[in-house]
Amino acid sequence: MAVDRTATNVWEGDLQEGSGSTSLESSGATAPLPVSFPARAGEPAGKTSPEELIAAAHASCYNMALSGALSKSVGAPEWLRTSVTVSFSREGGPHISGVALHVRGKVPGASAEDFAEAAAAAKDGCPVSKLMAGNVEITLDAALEA
Repeated sequence: MAVDRTATNVWEGDLQEGSGSTSLESSGATAPLPVSFPARAGEPAGKTSPEELIAAAHASCYNMALSGALSKSVGAPEWLRTSVTVSFSREGGPHISGVALHVRGKVPGASAEDFAEAAAAAKDGCPVSKLMAGNVEITLDAALEA
């Protein structure tokens, strides 16, 4: 059975001068997030963008997949810290031009090879990564920390 999650964006005005706000309807976890095109194509100025929201979704999805992979192979991680950068380009028409995963973790008993193998499997197996597969290059920088 599928589990649905809903977010809503309300936009007012034109692309350049207008703005909107995104609400996380399913969880109600936060107040509406302000969104604008200048935040997307330039400086954020306290507002978010679709790319930042995708990055947040990917980071949390990836950590879940990596935690699961590590737990099955070498044991549960003490912690994982994943940053995701989603690049927006206007060259050749607006598009997402790349996604970079940067993960560090502390996993008792895991070797660097164990961590790298689980990190790569999570990159390929995470549902958000699967959504992007074949559409944009996803790079991975993964390492254990002491």
